[in-house]
Amino acid sequence: MKPWILCLMLGSSLSMPTLAQHAHGADTPYAGLQNRAIKSLSDQDIEELLRGGGWGLALPAELNGMPGPAHLLKLKDKIGLSEDQARGIQSPFDQMKQAAIPVGERLIAAEAAIEARFASGQVDEASLRRLLAEAEAARTELRFIHLSQHHKTVPLLRPEQIQRDQVLRGYADDPCKNIPAGHNPEKYRRHMGCN
Repeated sequence: MKPWILCLMLGSSLSMPTLAQHAHGADTPYAGLQNRAIKSLSDQDIEELLRGGGWGLALPAELNGMPGPAHLLKLKDKIGLSEDQARGIQSPFDQMKQAAIPVGERLIAAEAAIEARFASGQVDEASLRRLLAEAEAARTELRFIHLSQHHKTVPLLRPEQIQRDQVLRGYADDPCKNIPAGHNPEKYRRHMGCN
């Protein structure tokens, strides 16, 4: 981890919320955020980016039945991944994480530069456009890194494993509880991997 990132995290986590941020309630949704080292990123955001986590960037894949390697590996026993499947998923996961960490650091640095510019009061349109372009380029690359690995998991999985992942992640109803009309319940449960 870069020393400047650690300093930012420590600085923002040591700052205490003020009484005023609680007194205003819903009218001030940003109250307390002024204590962050980088106003646009929480400590949790920074931690997620530094560990190569998905940061919600792959939701179009995740919520459309293309599970990500990290969650599949975490749920491998509940989904019933074979050793071959787990190995096949581990490789894209390792590649994703290796690529995501430096790009996440780049995004943090870009957001820190925007923060510094506004904190100094030295904002002009040309430099702001450049800084925003740097931040968005990092975000776009990070999003590509995560989304590109999601679509690679689908050919490695059986349809019932994808369905089980969707149920376990809370994205779909449990097919084991809702057997479609006209299906043999015993055969259906076996096919869907129900216990």
